[in-house]
Amino acid sequence: MQRRPGVLFARGVCFVSVFVAALVTLAAHTDSTKRTNRGWWQARGRIAVPMRRPAPTSVAASGVISPSDGQSPQPGLLPPIGPAVRDFLEGQRLFERETFGGNGRTCLTCHSRETGTVSPQDARLRFQKDRNDPLFVHDGSDDDDGDGFGDGRHVTRMLKSATILMRIRLHDDVELKGHPEIREITVRRGIPTTINTPSLDDVLMLDGRQPTLQAQALGAITDHAQATRSVTQRELDLIAKFQQTGPQFFSSLEVALFAFTGQHAPGLPRGRTASEKRGRLFFEDVPPDFSVTPPNFKVGACAACHSGPMMNQTNQFLPLAVPPGTRFQSVLVSEFNDAGNPVMDFVFRNQKHDLDPATNQDGTPDGIIEVSSPDPGRALITGQADDFFPFPPGSFDQLNAFKISPLRGIARTAPYFHDNSARTLEDVVEHYRRFFLIVSDPDGPGPAEPLIQLNDQDKKDIVAFLKLLD
Repeated sequence: MQRRPGVLFARGVCFVSVFVAALVTLAAHTDSTKRTNRGWWQARGRIAVPMRRPAPTSVAASGVISPSDGQSPQPGLLPPIGPAVRDFLEGQRLFERETFGGNGRTCLTCHSRETGTVSPQDARLRFQKDRNDPLFVHDGSDDDDGDGFGDGRHVTRMLKSATILMRIRLHDDVELKGHPEIREITVRRGIPTTINTPSLDDVLMLDGRQPTLQAQALGAITDHAQATRSVTQRELDLIAKFQQTGPQFFSSLEVALFAFTGQHAPGLPRGRTASEKRGRLFFEDVPPDFSVTPPNFKVGACAACHSGPMMNQTNQFLPLAVPPGTRFQSVLVSEFNDAGNPVMDFVFRNQKHDLDPATNQDGTPDGIIEVSSPDPGRALITGQADDFFPFPPGSFDQLNAFKISPLRGIARTAPYFHDNSARTLEDVVEHYRRFFLIVSDPDGPGPAEPLIQLNDQDKKDIVAFLKLLD
């Protein structure tokens, strides 16, 4: 649907008003002497913030300003705020300070203003500052019951890898081998960043299990914050709206404007240095270069799964049985299991490719596939584990597959992958070096060489380009 210029202008005025108010609010709540990682909205200096007198107690409680509250504009003071800004501020309060009577966590506990996530370094700094920080309770502790001691010996996983214990309900066609009575398992996962996700990514959670931002918020409040009071639909809507408009949820102003208008999608940075320009070639939406001998399969290799405005979807050149725009893929993170997470045995039933004699792989078309994995990812939600056949080409978008994360802003959202096994961008690219050696090998253990072999210069070039993405 094409938007009319007049409507876009009107919406733009509204957006700018709320956005500027958000910038001022963020600046007012940010102590520049304590922030080591600044968001783009903080720029290089401070934003001048006009003073506002403290609201009367009745106003602070209700959020409603009436003429009798004495909030008429005065020199040096901001005028009374309108409904849109008031809703924004209430959404911010719910996100950053409301515990819902739970274990002390807020949304901000796990989704910082600077990175939208928590890194091991963040966790260690917070533990040094406050050993009773709610980050370390419940699923942030080693045993899922909370630290309770403040001695650091019961939060070793959080301090080392910043993963939480995520409880996942099994699909009806999935069970733990030998334990059909168990219908929920616990896996170790990193905290997904909120940067660029709420407004520009409708796939929520690493496995895509939440259908809406409100459902995701409710799940987090109920499961991770262990709320003891009910959460209203309006509160969920305000939290969602705050995440869709707050400057801290975008990696750049360009991305924020694209989120609101749907126009002027950010493109690939051109790069300044020779290394950045070489790195860009891996992310261009182009097929392999067959004009040279041997063909160059490196060009566009990363774009096959990191295409689109946010660089988070497959393109038409991915040689798998998935359409362009697919949002889940296995890149062998669970298979390599560099994080060393416990491996579990699963039984998947009613697998259509196994039931079909034409595509069955084990000679027994009974619809049963057994899988060993530390975290089967998307397959736990869909109940499908036979996506790797018929091969070739297979789809690889279910078993051990996870959401293809946006790459914009990636330089400040470490660690990476669903299990936080890659601490740096260099670790990420080294993982993909190993990945390409396997998936681009035309004859497996045969004599043919893999089609994509990243050398040290390739890896440096890719990292250099990734750091340009805002």
